[in-house]
Amino acid sequence: MTSEPVSPPAPLYEPLTPPDAGAREQALARQSMLTKPTGALGRLEELSVWAAACQGICPPRTFVRPRVVVFAGDHGIARSGVSAYPPEVTAQMVANIRSGGAAVNVLADVAGASVRVLDLSVDADTDPVVSAYKIRRSSGSIDREDALTHEETLRAVAAGRAIADEEIDSGADLLIAGEMGIGNTTPATVLIAALTDTEPVAAVGRGTGIDDAGWMRKTAAIRDALRRARPHIRDAVGLLRTVSGADLAAMAGFLAQASSRKTPVIVDGLVVTASALVAEELAPGAREWWVAGHRSTEPAHSIALRHLGLDPILGLDMRLGEGSGAVAALPILQGAVATLAHMATFDSAGVSNNTETETAEDAAPESN
Repeated sequence: MTSEPVSPPAPLYEPLTPPDAGAREQALARQSMLTKPTGALGRLEELSVWAAACQGICPPRTFVRPRVVVFAGDHGIARSGVSAYPPEVTAQMVANIRSGGAAVNVLADVAGASVRVLDLSVDADTDPVVSAYKIRRSSGSIDREDALTHEETLRAVAAGRAIADEEIDSGADLLIAGEMGIGNTTPATVLIAALTDTEPVAAVGRGTGIDDAGWMRKTAAIRDALRRARPHIRDAVGLLRTVSGADLAAMAGFLAQASSRKTPVIVDGLVVTASALVAEELAPGAREWWVAGHRSTEPAHSIALRHLGLDPILGLDMRLGEGSGAVAALPILQGAVATLAHMATFDSAGVSNNTETETAEDAAPESN
């Protein structure tokens, strides 16, 4: 099927409010009063200031209800041999995540987060508990046909927005998007290559661990899909329709809506970051509400992070997905918040501040 141009709809999002600048300045000032040399905690200081700005308060609060939402979906391109695993694994892993047996569940337990998995386009029947927002069974094979119809794309984005609203309205104060879908690194790489003007050979990774023949098949599929994507680069909805999938489109809506609702997000790996690129197109400024959890081994992930201006917290050579890298970074973010909120100041601890010494030296008379 050939993708037909569709006139872009009215903007899905009003202009976003950025994180609170006043709280940011207060957090920066408080950092200079804590019992440590300025900058001694490195990026922990930067993360704590970001958290304070997102919460609009200084000192910031420890996140009490971090929530992981795993978006699951199958992709027609997976039947072309671009993955080391068969498509049937998607539905099996949805059941595994729901029963608590996946890596994301284990890491979330350690980090104090809860996990929800949702079927957006799994090519199987799943429990109604996880399929309430299901758009269709599998997305189209993007090398030769659209992933979704225009109406399905809008429904998927709306589903992501509704899911974010559900989580925030039920008390989530930090969100993490995860994904599960065999073949999903292929549409993710296409989205990234299209929006960053990158050639396929510079962006294609090994995904689930494909061999050289699989890598060549994947590169060819991405090349063909990218050719179909390029006419839609300035139309985020059209781009999602042509080369994404219901799961990626829903994640884009989810990430944009979280920012619209002033809720911070830890962004995960390649697939989530691809959706984040589109979310930033849907809602410019959304990225100010995000931090990157980690840098995966996929080359397209580094390209996307650089485009978004996000510096990942971790670099552990992870490539699992599920939200696992973002969840692994959560305790570090919590630690950053705790240091800003609970460390003693120089005055409260009775510790001499080096700025006082410098001031005294500046005031001392010069000796002849």
